[in-house]
Amino acid sequence: MFSGIIEEAAKVIALRKEQENLHITMECTFVDELKIDQSVAHNGVCLTVVEKTDETYTVTAIKETLERTNLGLLEIGSKVNLERSMLMNGRLDGHIVQGHVDQTAKCTEVKEADGSWYFTFEYKFDEEMAKRGYMTVDKGSVTVNGVSLTVCNPTNNTFQVAIIPYTYEHTNFHQIKQGTIVNLEFDIIGKYVSRMMSFQ
Repeated sequence: MFSGIIEEAAKVIALRKEQENLHITMECTFVDELKIDQSVAHNGVCLTVVEKTDETYTVTAIKETLERTNLGLLEIGSKVNLERSMLMNGRLDGHIVQGHVDQTAKCTEVKEADGSWYFTFEYKFDEEMAKRGYMTVDKGSVTVNGVSLTVCNPTNNTFQVAIIPYTYEHTNFHQIKQGTIVNLEFDIIGKYVSRMMSFQ
């Protein structure tokens, strides 16, 4: 379980294919606090630490994860948003994030707005999936590359988010431009509500 509050935009230092799996090696400031079998969200994707050195750690993404997310597009030097699993003894600053990416979206516009930025994203709309909560609503929550954000100006297949300077600088949002593919996780509460409504 995660909150969508990014701890660090860390660098990919190695990528290794093994059959249909991709081993991703990361360098980050809290590697000494990690342990084997620990869950860490990478651009919103929950992955397990499988190897560790004094300076790096490695996680493995399987075929299904690579097909559903943007992790297969990573390159050496790519910045990845990292978040360790949520502590249950503190405030929930973001929203409930599972680390299970639903689909990807494409950035269609980045607009500067006197010190902040508006990002517009477009995703594949499926009416049946929307009825099950796979959609965005105005002022609702959405996770983009693991970042907990508030939706504005949603349509059936697009939405905007406003990014403050801190988020822009401390996540990989500063690398997102028109055409960039990002990971989406829709709000789990919306999914449950939609599911319950379908039985009425």
